[in-house]
Amino acid sequence: MRLSVCLLLVTLAICCYQANAVVCPALFSEILGFLFIDEPAFKLQLAKFNAPPEAVAAKLEVKKCIDQMSLEKRGPLEVALLKIVEKCNK
Repeated sequence: MRLSVCLLLVTLAICCYQANAVVCPALFSEILGFLFIDEPAFKLQLAKFNAPPEAVAAKLEVKKCIDQMSLEKRGPLEVALLKIVEKCNK
């Protein structure tokens, strides 16, 4: 549960920062992918950001924890993220 709260807070901070109130579609896609797609597909999604290998490895390690959550527990995270994006894109 703690990880999901941290993810929502970081997303809220990134998405709703006053200097840039519009959510980047690539970021939103990456966050939803982090929650719902399998690891090989997520690696491909991360490749477009040209992140250092250490950063990708760290992200995939956290993804392994998220993948252990049931889909029922990930669903409310998606709903909250969608509400954040709606609010920030107004």
